[in-house]
Amino acid sequence: MAETRVVTGAVAAAAMAAAVLWLPTPAVAAILAAFAAAGAWEWAGLVGLHGTARAAYVGAVLAMLVALWPAARGAGLEPVLAAALLWWAGALAWEARPQLARGAGVAARLLKLLAGILVLAPAWAALVWLHGTGQRGPALLLYVLALVWVADSAAYYAGRRWGRRRLAPRLSPGKTWEGLFGGLAGAVLFALGAGIAAGETGASLARWTMLGLLAALASVAGDLFESLIKRHAGVKDSGSLFPGHGGVLDRIDSLTAAAPVFVAGLRWL
Repeated sequence: MAETRVVTGAVAAAAMAAAVLWLPTPAVAAILAAFAAAGAWEWAGLVGLHGTARAAYVGAVLAMLVALWPAARGAGLEPVLAAALLWWAGALAWEARPQLARGAGVAARLLKLLAGILVLAPAWAALVWLHGTGQRGPALLLYVLALVWVADSAAYYAGRRWGRRRLAPRLSPGKTWEGLFGGLAGAVLFALGAGIAAGETGASLARWTMLGLLAALASVAGDLFESLIKRHAGVKDSGSLFPGHGGVLDRIDSLTAAAPVFVAGLRWL
């Protein structure tokens, strides 16, 4: 399982890096939209939609991405980021009370379907904006992807090696406090190294490293929220597209929270 996980991750990372570095922003936006559509398909399945209703939900998410295209190009991105930050603050409260909307009633489904849009759409807009920020854009996008991957990987291996105390047993029994601290430590070291390589020094380097830490913390919220939705659905993985990793949501859950936080910090701080 570990070898499959590493090979799948390496192939996906190489393909994504090539696309980010060599393709123009509209093409990268289309690729990211395809991931969002696949994530929406899995999300609808977790909520209990099937057939036409499931396809309609994917269409609704794609329509939202089209509506956010001007924001993704920089025209009015701030309200989108503000809404995303407010949403993730609410998601943290929901994670503290995972029994909320646990049933399969209409109100619970509608709430979770709305949550799916709030998870996927602002993250897409933030990532597309990041890629389009001039010559440094592709490098910044790769940095965010790598930061989340480093945090996830460090948390995974630190948790397997030293994990004892469960972080959120009602959401994800396998996650531990030791894994969390290992992931944050990995993210801080990676952000620090990237900042030094980019020529940052002093207070600027400190701010850059702190932003990396905040994005890594946000990634944990994204991971745990998807775990909450999967726990409500009674499944371990959102899908099986990536061997050793699960579905699309299992690969992008951390990024959906980290991306808006990172871009907001980059623009506002």
